[in-house]
Amino acid sequence: MNAALPLVSIRGLQIHFGGPQRAATIDRTDLDILRGDIVALVGESGSGKSLIAHTLAGILAPAARMRVERFDFGGVDLRQQDAPAWRAIRGREVGIVFQNPRAALDPLMRIGRQLGEVIAHHRLLRGRPLLDATIAALGEVRIPDPAARLRAYPAELSGGMCQRVMLAIALAANPALLVADEPTTGLDTTTQGAVLALIAGHARSRRMATLLITHDLALARAYADRIVVLHAGQIVEMAQAADLFDRPTHPYTRRLIKATPVEAASVSDLSGIGGRPPDLDGKVPACRFAGRCDRAGAICTTDRPPLASVAPGHQSACWNPA
Repeated sequence: MNAALPLVSIRGLQIHFGGPQRAATIDRTDLDILRGDIVALVGESGSGKSLIAHTLAGILAPAARMRVERFDFGGVDLRQQDAPAWRAIRGREVGIVFQNPRAALDPLMRIGRQLGEVIAHHRLLRGRPLLDATIAALGEVRIPDPAARLRAYPAELSGGMCQRVMLAIALAANPALLVADEPTTGLDTTTQGAVLALIAGHARSRRMATLLITHDLALARAYADRIVVLHAGQIVEMAQAADLFDRPTHPYTRRLIKATPVEAASVSDLSGIGGRPPDLDGKVPACRFAGRCDRAGAICTTDRPPLASVAPGHQSACWNPA
C-alpha cells in the first residue's frame, strides 16, 4: 500500500435515526486519516463525535442507518464487508479505547487474564511466552510492577491504571488504527496528560493512525497533529492543530476556542457558545450553526457551504468566514 495514501478514507457519510422525516445525525461527512496521523475530532457533547468513532470501529447501534459513498480502510472497501469480516477487522486492525474503562473491563476477571486472552487470540501464544508478552504489554503502557498487577481486578486499580490496561488491550494486535473515544473522561488533569502522552507516543512509534475524540480543545492542541471540528453532525473546519488555534475562520471554531480555559487569561475571559444545535425533527438550516451565528445570512439557511480550502492544509465550511 502507498504510505502517502490515507489509511482511512470516508466520503459522504450519513447516519440516520428515527423516521424518514428526521434529519441525518451525521450529515455528509468526509474524513481522511493517514498512517501515523493523530487526528482530534472536537465539538460539543451531542455533536456526533462518538458516532463517527463507532462507525470506524464497526459498532454502530442496530437502530442506526448508515449511508456512505466511500468507506476505504487500507485499500479495502468496508461497505462490502459482512459482520464476521467486521469482527476480524475490529481488534486486529482497529483498536478501541473507550471513555469508561471500568465499564469496558470485566469486573470479575483479573486484568492479566483479560489482556492475555486478547494477546493469545491475535499472536497465537501459550504458556510462558504468553505470560511474558502480557507482562511486557502492561510495561509498555507504564503500569508499575506489571508482573504483580496481573492478578489485580479492575476495582483494585485507579481509573488511570484501568485506562492504561484498556490501551494495552487495544494495542495488543498492533492495529493500524486506534480509536480513542474520550479516553480521559473522569481522570484528573495530570492523569489525562499521562494517558494522552502514552497514546501519542505509541501512535508515533508504531506509525499508527489515531482518531482522538474529545470535547477538550486544549488536549487536542497539545497532542493532535490535525483537528477536525464537528458541529451538529457537520464538519465545519479542519486544520493543523497550531494553525487552527492561530487562524480559526469558522464562527463555531472561534467560539469553541474562546470557551477553552487555556486560551483565557482569567475566568472572566471565558465565554459560552450560546444557543442550541438545531432540532433534527424540525426545520434544519443548511448550515446547522446558522441559528447560533452572528455572521449568518439568508444563504446559510438554504445552501450548505462547502468545506473549502482557506490556506494550505486548512479547510472551512462557511459563507461568511472570519
